[in-house]
Amino acid sequence: MSFHDILGQEDAKRLLQNALRKDAVSHAYLFTGPPGSGQMKTALMFAQAIFCTTSEDDACGECLECRKVEHGNHPDLSLLKPDGASIKIDQIRELQRMFSYRSEGVNPKVYIIEGADKMTVQAANSLLKFLEEPPAPAVGILISDNSSSLLPTIQSRTQRIPFSPLHPDIMLQALSSEGVPVPLARCAVSLTSGLDGCRELLAQNWFAEMRNLVLQLAKESLGKGSSAVVTAGQKLFKTGLSEHLDILFSMFHLWFKDMLYFLYRKHESIVFIDQLDFISRHARQRSTEQWVAYMEFAAESKRKLRSNANAQLCLEQFLIRLES
Repeated sequence: MSFHDILGQEDAKRLLQNALRKDAVSHAYLFTGPPGSGQMKTALMFAQAIFCTTSEDDACGECLECRKVEHGNHPDLSLLKPDGASIKIDQIRELQRMFSYRSEGVNPKVYIIEGADKMTVQAANSLLKFLEEPPAPAVGILISDNSSSLLPTIQSRTQRIPFSPLHPDIMLQALSSEGVPVPLARCAVSLTSGLDGCRELLAQNWFAEMRNLVLQLAKESLGKGSSAVVTAGQKLFKTGLSEHLDILFSMFHLWFKDMLYFLYRKHESIVFIDQLDFISRHARQRSTEQWVAYMEFAAESKRKLRSNANAQLCLEQFLIRLES
């Protein structure tokens, strides 16, 4: 594995490789950005590069140290993540205990804390002492998609490495090379903030089925005497799809936005690109204001779901509003 294998994140890679090249690796880093933008992969890559005995600013992937990291059994690399909903003080104490021993090599020990913002107050205070006075040479990498939740004192003692959402084109290219059909890939990319999230969504058996159902309901809702409510009842609440209504409303939101993209001649932005012929024939059946209103209906329905509104009633009301 190499830094070249990490998609995007050129700024983050440049900062880390410069530190390696100048022998100026900090004692602690904070990788912060949206979930799925490659923080964990980059953290492991950075750790591998620190241990590598061949390359100056990367990992060769072939030396013994690199292979240990890739196989997940490097004695000087510790990974820590939430135990349940949080990272507890006992986990930090165990980390401190492990770091009380000397490194097996000439390089510092490395620890990676995933979901660092989920530390309890006690755990965070314990880590703060560890950051200030590690018992042995150490490099800490804290990963968080909500860094503002971390103690300001922890933030001030780490070097921030910002991660940005991957550009949709980069994700589409990667998914296409993995054999994912373009219509499904475009939909997944529009619903998630990173490549890992896309893959996770695409791995769900219900995802493609939900997309097909949304298209059916969206098309039915445009006609007079719509049977969309009946279709929804038959296909959603008699299957497991009703557990994913938030995705359904998000897909509807994308569908209405595609109508606007067509009206404004932004065809390259259309998500449901395989439906371009249908969209071209129906986009002008509603005004711009109506499509915007439909988008708000979808967003409002998602908010109701989060407020524990009755799922079936929420969907029926949404579909009825589309018909009126």
